Amino acid sequence: MKPILIYSKEEAERNKFVVDKITNALGAELKTPDYNGEASYVINRTNDYRIAERFEKRGIKVFNSAAFTRLANNKQACYDFMEKNGIEIMQTRYKTPPFVKKPKDGHGGLGVVMCESEEEYDVNMVCQKPASDLGKDLRVWVINGKIITSILRVSKTDFRSNFCLGGKAVPYNLSDDEEKEVKKIINLLDGGFYYGIDFVFNGGKIVFNEIEDAVGARMVYEKTDIDIINLFCNKIKIGAQRP
Repeated sequence: MKPILIYSKEEAERNKFVVDKITNALGAELKTPDYNGEASYVINRTNDYRIAERFEKRGIKVFNSAAFTRLANNKQACYDFMEKNGIEIMQTRYKTPPFVKKPKDGHGGLGVVMCESEEEYDVNMVCQKPASDLGKDLRVWVINGKIITSILRVSKTDFRSNFCLGGKAVPYNLSDDEEKEVKKIINLLDGGFYYGIDFVFNGGKIVFNEIEDAVGARMVYEKTDIDIINLFCNKIKIGAQRP
């Protein structure tokens, strides 16, 4: 049996560089989300926990796990989980304008808007108090429980700092306190193998914002000399052998 790499057709085309590196390094076969055949293990790059669940029920290991993917891709559930475990977040279920409104399952800043009226509050969306330092956030990449790199994203034209939306990115050195906070979050996240953690800045301090399950690698390759996909593949060879 071979490892299986699962992407939607559209995302596989958009991430051809990553697909080629993973399939070449691991001998993995690329499959679409409806695949339900044999696999030595599965790399699920769809953000859909049900795909991971389907294989886990058959005893097949999945990176990332179904439980991790489910939490990471429901923003409100993730905020509630972090707050319950002592991680600082910007207040959610927040109705006082201005507030940020975003889809619970959104990615890449899509569908995120700044609301100026209480009438725009929507119980089916994440409605959140804005951080003080708008247009600035931090992404930390994690592989197998270890911090790999961190990159600061800044936009001077949009409160969203996403790189794919035109934000500028620069490598960032975590302070000792910031590293402690990141490690505290990592220790809460069972079943995650390769992912990103995003933070906003409030009063100059990092505050948890979200988990990126099928995290992108473009910023890492453009802004550092780290071959993060090769590192991921080397670590996954070891991780796949563990129960």
